[in-house]
Amino acid sequence: MRISKDPNPRNLRQWLWKWHVIAGLLCLPVMAMLCVTGSIYLFKDNYNDYRYQDARFVDVDSSISTASYQAQLETAQDFSDHPIMSVTLTTNERQATQFRQHAKAHARNLVYVNPYNNEVSGTFKQPESLMYTVRKLHGELLLGKVGTLVVELVASWFIVLAITGIYIWWPTRSFVDKRGSIQKGGLFTVRTKNGKRTFWRDMHSVLAFWMSIFMLIILAGGMPWTELFGDNLKWVQKQTDTGYPKHWRNAKGLSSKVTSEKQTPLALDKVIEIANDKNLEGTLTIKLPQDNKGVFSVSNRAFWLEQQQVLHIDQYSGELIKALTWQQVGILMELRQVFMRLHQGEYGIANLVAVLLVAMTFFVAILASLISYFLRKPKGELGLPKPPIGFQADKFVLIAIVILAVLFPAFAVSAALIFVLSLLLRPLRKSKFG
Repeated sequence: MRISKDPNPRNLRQWLWKWHVIAGLLCLPVMAMLCVTGSIYLFKDNYNDYRYQDARFVDVDSSISTASYQAQLETAQDFSDHPIMSVTLTTNERQATQFRQHAKAHARNLVYVNPYNNEVSGTFKQPESLMYTVRKLHGELLLGKVGTLVVELVASWFIVLAITGIYIWWPTRSFVDKRGSIQKGGLFTVRTKNGKRTFWRDMHSVLAFWMSIFMLIILAGGMPWTELFGDNLKWVQKQTDTGYPKHWRNAKGLSSKVTSEKQTPLALDKVIEIANDKNLEGTLTIKLPQDNKGVFSVSNRAFWLEQQQVLHIDQYSGELIKALTWQQVGILMELRQVFMRLHQGEYGIANLVAVLLVAMTFFVAILASLISYFLRKPKGELGLPKPPIGFQADKFVLIAIVILAVLFPAFAVSAALIFVLSLLLRPLRKSKFG
């Protein structure tokens, strides 16, 4: 690509419009599906609480004392065909105690125990649940790793779609009338009396522009789950020491002191007592030792990230082997977790409603863009806008493309393929592709 500077910004706008349409054709159908499935998945906890209420919730019986956590653990283990890996403590008196079984591929297979009668109230197998299917559809189109790559490709091109769309739409003289006043139509409002093409174009451009920044924030929260970008982000975190500190996610390398074969592990209630002394906020989960050298690992999921801690405790003596606080977590991991929580609407009802409104608004904008495209597309052609003859992108555009390619490998590969294909088809395209 020859580096030059076209003195006419209108030419750049026309050229970007072509790539805006290409990006739209590549990703909008999938983005529409992601908006719908993501909106549904926002209510996963509400749905699961309702669907599995007999297992998750119990009748309160204040006339009797609740069973010890150790007794409940033994009940869960006797019931389960697999080792119990962890226990999540109740946060109110109506909840059953949640025990997690060992399962393949990190699936959440749970056993619930009623603390009042120390009986199993039910089970939950994540792979068999509706919301698990919705999540798989949202994250990988039910196609496994291939689907994950497709979603990442679409998300990467959506960045291009948003950037080019903002530039193309950005208010110019066309939004100013003869008196110098800004026209609201097409800028803040949708024009309804100028024909179908104008209506659907405005419906797309107005809604998409005013929601684009919010949509990019939501998208940023989903990118860490992708295959290529996610792996690269983990690599950068490791190289810059800006991820989780060692032993935050697991206790590998830590061990309890074994002094004799007759040692017996502490009761689960004693470990909980030690953890409670630390005044941990939120929901407590305790990973259980899986052999005679293993440790108890206590973690809390709090509303605010800075309140989260991890404690590794000797299973025999109760000695605190290692304590970690959120202040030891690197900046990239902190930003990653903030955006991921925003993505899932976890910062309260306002966050959840905001994500839902943005997703649904973008869904409408996507439908409007597709209708607008088919209204203007010539029959039998792709209908790509034709850039000015001989136009060459300047160095700033080239730099932007390089930055996007470095950050988003899926975009880099696909853009390279499109560029090579365009060169191969150039002798045949003539006026059809502009």
